[in-house]
Amino acid sequence: MPTASTPHLRGMSLLNDASQNKGTAFTAEERRQYGLEGLLPTHVESLDRQVERIHRHLEAKPSDLERYIYLSGLRDQNETLFYRVLMSNPAKFVPIIYAPTLAAVCQQFSHIYRRPRGMYISLEMKGRIEEVLRNWPVDDVRVICVTTGGRILGLGDIGVNGMGIPIGKLNLYTACGAVPPKVLLPIQLDIGTTNSALRADPLYLGLRREPPSQDVLDEFVEEFVQAVQTVFPRCCLHFEDWKGTDAIRYLEKYFPRVRCYNDDIQGTAAVTLAGLITALRIKNEPLTKQRVLFLGAGSSGLGIANMLVTAMQKEGLSEADAVSRMTLMDVDGLLETSRTDLSPQQARFAKDMPPSRDLLATIKAAKPTVLIGVSTCGGAFTQAVVEEMAALNERPVIFALSLPAKNAECTAEQAYSWSDGRALFAAGLQYPEVTLNEKTFYPGQANNFYIFPALGLAVYATCPDLITDDMVIKAAKALADQVDPAAQERGRLFPPQSEILEVSITSATRIAEFIFDQGAATVERPQDIRAWIESLIYTPGYKD
Repeated sequence: MPTASTPHLRGMSLLNDASQNKGTAFTAEERRQYGLEGLLPTHVESLDRQVERIHRHLEAKPSDLERYIYLSGLRDQNETLFYRVLMSNPAKFVPIIYAPTLAAVCQQFSHIYRRPRGMYISLEMKGRIEEVLRNWPVDDVRVICVTTGGRILGLGDIGVNGMGIPIGKLNLYTACGAVPPKVLLPIQLDIGTTNSALRADPLYLGLRREPPSQDVLDEFVEEFVQAVQTVFPRCCLHFEDWKGTDAIRYLEKYFPRVRCYNDDIQGTAAVTLAGLITALRIKNEPLTKQRVLFLGAGSSGLGIANMLVTAMQKEGLSEADAVSRMTLMDVDGLLETSRTDLSPQQARFAKDMPPSRDLLATIKAAKPTVLIGVSTCGGAFTQAVVEEMAALNERPVIFALSLPAKNAECTAEQAYSWSDGRALFAAGLQYPEVTLNEKTFYPGQANNFYIFPALGLAVYATCPDLITDDMVIKAAKALADQVDPAAQERGRLFPPQSEILEVSITSATRIAEFIFDQGAATVERPQDIRAWIESLIYTPGYKD
């Protein structure tokens, strides 16, 4: 109902306020008190009955894109009902409001735009970003998910059409991690786009110019980051889908200075590490004995490799030994010492091996136990590649993580059939169960929604000054620990998506405990951390 901050809302103004609207659930007394009589159908409904109607509406929609558009409209009308629907069945709705549907949403974002959500900080606002941020109506923002749209879901640079990603990510902070939606803010940094087709599209909503020089962009981002520290001092910056080189550069610059992390780099690394931990428990092998081959050496591949190196060091390997166990390939082939085009981050992993662009030959030479695809090169894990991994390993670990579906390096069915059912497989999207020789296999989805909502909830609760790699590794281990032995026996690498809220709260509790143990929290430690976390979470329900 109208609160102390919105006592003036009555009639249609109240029905048009998504955070206060209850729709047909307003009681007869509330309708009289707030001038709603005659503006609603007579019958008073429960929230559960409203959810039932929404489910029926969604079932009648012809596609997930139409379901996304419908749910976006619902969010604009009734926030409580929107989140109640999402949280009623996360496994069903995550693919609609997040990957894989978000790829189509972002491609058409300017064409399906209805009303503003979040903020658009344009390069033209340079010099007054702090002033612009103060236009946001909430003072205590705790998480900003910010993108430039420079590298969206394998779609490349799509400028402000990338705003669908921060919106979708923050929806999952609440739907999967119960972080209160009022403390979340999606932001698009509109720096222009290299996509000439978008610049020529009459319906495109962003700046119609090329991105600026690196120096100008650095000044713009620095002003933005500092403005956030001033306007929202308890906020965590979640960098999302920046161009690969920018993603790495800005994470290295700001990670030691402000409360921030990059989900493409650290979130992807953490969920991959979690899946690998589970796979190795199934294989009964230590992490320190693994040899990992990456197809893809951009921000995601480097992020995973760096996190695996750190995790191996924590289990006793030297840095040099851990680095030696990582082999990376990019679009130009193997990262090896004769190449002069490697970034400093890539050069760390350069091998003293002959040049090669042949994935199969590299597998035969490096003899990996783990094959990870972050290449966006659909079908790159051919039958010959998977068969060679199966010849080298009794239980080959194969992660085809690229999105959207057309970019996946192989499908679950291919991984299982080409390895005679021996592969331990995960992908960036959820493949259906596969039955082979009367045995059912359960593909894992190595998706970041297993990580960032839990990390976000822990950071929201404890408010550490910085987010460290150790915290992210703790998130990975907390996730892996929730795959019980019975699930491991069935080859499951991640907990069921249907239990994502419980999984996130458990992980957040573990992360928060670690933050308190490290003395990094800026709030007082409670006696019962889980009970305290549960007292802070958002539950979608109407207030009297």
